[in-house]
Amino acid sequence: MGMALAHRLSRSGDEVEVFERETQLGGLATFQDFGGFFWDRFYHVVLPSDRHLIGFIDDIGLGGELRWSRTRTGFYVDGRMHSVSNSLEFLRFPLLNPLDKARLAYTMLYSSRIDHWERLEKVTVEEWLIRVSGRRTYEKLWRPLLLAKLGENYQRTSAVFIWSYIKRLFSARDSSASREQLGHVTGGYRQIFQTIRDHVEVAGGTVHTGVAVESVRPAADGLLEIRLDGQTDARRFDRVICTSPVPVLKRIAADSLLEPVGAGQPGGEVEYLGVVCPVLITTRPVVPYYVVNIADSRVPFSGIIGMSSVVSPEYTGGRFLTYLPKYVLSSDEWLNRTDAEVERSFMGGLRSMLPGFDEGSLERIVVNRAVRVQPLQVCDYSRIVPKVETRHPGFFVLNTAQFVNGTLNNNQVIRAVDEFVAKLGPTSGAQVRT
Repeated sequence: MGMALAHRLSRSGDEVEVFERETQLGGLATFQDFGGFFWDRFYHVVLPSDRHLIGFIDDIGLGGELRWSRTRTGFYVDGRMHSVSNSLEFLRFPLLNPLDKARLAYTMLYSSRIDHWERLEKVTVEEWLIRVSGRRTYEKLWRPLLLAKLGENYQRTSAVFIWSYIKRLFSARDSSASREQLGHVTGGYRQIFQTIRDHVEVAGGTVHTGVAVESVRPAADGLLEIRLDGQTDARRFDRVICTSPVPVLKRIAADSLLEPVGAGQPGGEVEYLGVVCPVLITTRPVVPYYVVNIADSRVPFSGIIGMSSVVSPEYTGGRFLTYLPKYVLSSDEWLNRTDAEVERSFMGGLRSMLPGFDEGSLERIVVNRAVRVQPLQVCDYSRIVPKVETRHPGFFVLNTAQFVNGTLNNNQVIRAVDEFVAKLGPTSGAQVRT
């Protein structure tokens, strides 16, 4: 989000400076050296309906580097793997009877056509899915999936959560072929971030990495002062845009800048889900699917993401990438387990799912973690998120907690950036810092 803002503002003539705490750009979309090749640390794809993201990719000159693939979807339940990649396979899916399948199909179609999300925020995801899909379909399919994704936290989550996922994923399906179409940019997000940085610096901007912002304070003359970790002198700017998660925002921003964050309802605080995500590097594909949805509480991870169903091995050193994400609250002890503990648990789960897994094809496992991936969309969530505009006319907040009616993805990020820049209006010449 910060780098996309920097690109948009510097293109408009602003003098932009970016401060990134990590030594590498990208946040959750950053990249990693997997040994002989670079690829995304966590899994990301482009959908054909991601018009904001595709437009941005075109704007930075990488539109010709987009590659598209047809993919398959798997479903693991009752100790068996099923393909549900087209209408015929869905009709053959043994978990549900014909009436259940009709209710499920209705839920998907109905969700894809809902545009006004506000009423969904008032009801829990459990209550809404039982009402729309029926209790049997909920118990057999939806509840196991919610447990895999959210744990017991699903009981506090609003219907907006599942609606936003269904609406986005429904758009990935090519109606003419009844197959999913997913894409990526050659070189992954490493290529994207290097290109954005080049654009910003050519326009006169500056991008700092390995630099943490310690505080943001209003100055007496109406400007804003930023203090950086390890530096005594404050930096002064016309405008500052904070794209950090809410806990970081509340730590670095002076109270005189912010409206109360999390005060919309009693006890209202933005809670985040984190992720533990081992990445398997193999010489053969682990599964023939892009995603395997898991409805089995005995499996320690939330799903299997076969990234090489989308990204040809020619871009990943001839190797295949498989991600095994487990989503937990940011306070969960899973985020503090050692790599060896995670590997032992997850590989045990994978072997139980895939008895024929080719152990000899496994070259390496890389365990990645992120403490704050996405906010938990509880009921009335929109009442507790920080506002974009603050008490200071030059201080703004733009972060993923503000995605009150959408799931976390990079298309939503670019959409939020473009809407913010359009609302901000002409700022040519201003010193804007993100």
